[in-house]
Amino acid sequence: MNKLTAFMHTLCDAAQNETLPRFRVNTVVVNKLDQEFDPVTEGDRKAEEVIRSLINKNYPEHGIIGEEFGAENVEASHVWIIDPIDGTRAFITGIPVWGTLICLAVDGKAELGIMHQPFTGERYYSDGTNSYYLGPGVVARKRLETRGCPSLAEAMMMTTSPNIFAPEEIAAYGRVEAQVRLVRYGCDCYAYSMLAAGQIDLVIESGLNSYDIAALVPIVKDAGGIITDWQGNPVNLLHPGTHQIIAAGCEAIYNEALNLLNE
Repeated sequence: MNKLTAFMHTLCDAAQNETLPRFRVNTVVVNKLDQEFDPVTEGDRKAEEVIRSLINKNYPEHGIIGEEFGAENVEASHVWIIDPIDGTRAFITGIPVWGTLICLAVDGKAELGIMHQPFTGERYYSDGTNSYYLGPGVVARKRLETRGCPSLAEAMMMTTSPNIFAPEEIAAYGRVEAQVRLVRYGCDCYAYSMLAAGQIDLVIESGLNSYDIAALVPIVKDAGGIITDWQGNPVNLLHPGTHQIIAAGCEAIYNEALNLLNE
C-alpha cells in the first residue's frame, strides 16, 4: 500500500472516531436550507474537522474541498475532496447505508478514493490501479470487479431517490427505469460500491456535488466500470456546480442507458 493510500485509510480511522459514537443516538440535526430539508449533524462537522486537520498537518501544500467547510487551496495539484457523512438522512434514521467519502484528485483527476462504513466495518477503495474491499470475514483485501450484463432488461439499478431529479430530468430517468429488471432506492454511496462489487449493473443520479461523487469515481473505474455525466463526458471534479451521473458495470449497459437518457 503506497503512502497516500495508507494516509487515506488513516483519515477514515480518524473520521470514524467522530461519526460512529454519534450513530443511533439522539443527535441534534440542523437543516442547512430554508425551504427544503438538507440535514447536517455534529458528526458531519466533527469528522470533516479532523480530516482537514490531518491533511493540513501532513500535506499542507494540498488543497481541500469539503461539504461542510468549503474549499481551500484548490489551485494545488493535489486536492482532497471530502464528504464526512454521505447519506446524512440514512445516518439520522439509523440505517447503515451512509459512508465517509474521501478522494485525492491530482490535476483534476480522481486518483484515489474510499467509501468507509464504520458501523459495518466495510471499506471500498481504489489505490489508483485496482479497487478493493475490506470488511468482516475478509482476512486480506478482496479485489473488486464489476460484472457484465447482456441488456437493460436483465439489469439491476440503484438511485438515491426519484426526488433527486429536476422536473426536466424525470422523463429521461423514467425511460431507463422502465426498462430494467429491478430498481432499489435509498442507497447513496453504497449504490456505487455495490456496482464496483458486481452486485448491481447501473446507477443513475443527478444533482450531485463533487464531494458526493469524487471518491466513487476511481472505485468504479478501477473495478472495470464506466462512470460519466449524462453526455458521456468525464466527471469534472473541480466544477463548482452539480453533476448528472451515470455509472455502469459494462459497456453494453452503459451505452443502452445513455442512449435512453438522451432520446
